[in-house]
Amino acid sequence: MSRILIIEDEEPILMALEDDLTLEGYDVATANDGIDGFERARQESCDLIILDIMLPRMDGFEVCKRLRQEGVLTPILMLTAKSQEVDTVLGLELGADDYVTKPFSPRELLARIKALLRRKLPSRKRLERLEFEDVEIDFREYEARKNGQPVYLTALEFNLLQFLARHRGEVKSRDDILDAVWGEDEYVMPRTVDTHIAHLRKKLERDPSKPSYIKGVRGVGYKFMG
Repeated sequence: MSRILIIEDEEPILMALEDDLTLEGYDVATANDGIDGFERARQESCDLIILDIMLPRMDGFEVCKRLRQEGVLTPILMLTAKSQEVDTVLGLELGADDYVTKPFSPRELLARIKALLRRKLPSRKRLERLEFEDVEIDFREYEARKNGQPVYLTALEFNLLQFLARHRGEVKSRDDILDAVWGEDEYVMPRTVDTHIAHLRKKLERDPSKPSYIKGVRGVGYKFMG
């Protein structure tokens, strides 16, 4: 049974989410402010965190940032009442794996949750380590270093990089990447791939504007050339 931590301060939303997810068979824990949620996420084992942005005591952006800094790689699904692109992009840059904008349908949220929980590559095809230039990636421990310094990648970014590296030199379309990393049953806009590729380049490439390793092929997709 997967355990889900919900960090949400609006009582009606928190109760509705807890009821819906419990009925779906999940083990649900809750917190109604950022500090309590941060501490529970650090200390308790869970498979997914549903994190509201507008929280008392510590907002969701700060919770997400601190969790990633401490090495907590549990997938994070952010909830936001704001529709501006800058908010969602900031959440992804800080380490969130996906987001849903309020108001959302329970069916949509459940689909996102299921996609995040099953986002694991088959073990027989896993690439355990990757090194290129001054970058070292340990996919077993979900650790990344550049020039000897830790780099904080989300679980989704690890899986995206692993997928491309396992198919080194092969051009993979956005649809191929979405199916392999996000899941065939999950509807995600193809441009989402571009956003996450940009994040990986920013974190790992020497010059993100002229990538040497995570390359794009115009009109087709992406390939890894490490």
